[in-house]
Amino acid sequence: MLEASELMVFYENMLALNNVTIRCGEQRIVGVFGANSAGKSTLMYALSGILLDIQKKEVMAGGERITIAGSIRFMDRDIMDLKPSRRAKMGIVLCPERRRIFNESTVLENLKIGGYLASATQKKDTLDYIFTIFPALAKLRNRLGGFLSGGEQQMLAIGRALMAQPKILLLDEPLMGLSPLMQTILMRATLEIRRQRKIAIIVTEQYARPVMPIVDYAFILENGSAVLEGTRKALMDNPDVKAAYFGV
Repeated sequence: MLEASELMVFYENMLALNNVTIRCGEQRIVGVFGANSAGKSTLMYALSGILLDIQKKEVMAGGERITIAGSIRFMDRDIMDLKPSRRAKMGIVLCPERRRIFNESTVLENLKIGGYLASATQKKDTLDYIFTIFPALAKLRNRLGGFLSGGEQQMLAIGRALMAQPKILLLDEPLMGLSPLMQTILMRATLEIRRQRKIAIIVTEQYARPVMPIVDYAFILENGSAVLEGTRKALMDNPDVKAAYFGV
């Protein structure tokens, strides 16, 4: 469904992604784990196309030079040069790190903003679904985003991404700064979203413990390189992965 092959990203002379190959099939959940600065967000920006926008803005501002190489294919189509808006229309939707909701807009307004690509029927169906899987948001629909807790904001960010009708959902560190209980709630919801909405999901995280139980396959990034990959069971049974990402 989505595959990046030999992906390389340079920020000036700094290598952010080094020959990374990653793939995610239909209705699969794929994890990408790595420490801070391992290249997780750069990978998500590259897959979603946002990196092309960043590259263009840097050129216009005379800032750092960003170089992107390799290939990205989605549903057997080369999308390496497609703008992020075109990728979103195809169904590649990013839920970014640190939520980035609109703080001065209500929960309902945030969700409606996310549905700009959807038909009226899709908007209503998806909105009803979001309030079902995240019932806390239904009670807070008229509250400003800036007055939500971190967990509520993350629910809203995921809901806003769902409103865009993704075929593949990119979740960039969705558990950052959240309590263990909220992490569990969100990972259960992620499983339900895959099962009920029939979409594929790629999720990045620094710590594997809360995410690994729900993934079908995972990749480990270190210093921009994919150093290890395997099924959930294979990685959970790997003592080096346990020590580095599970703290055992």
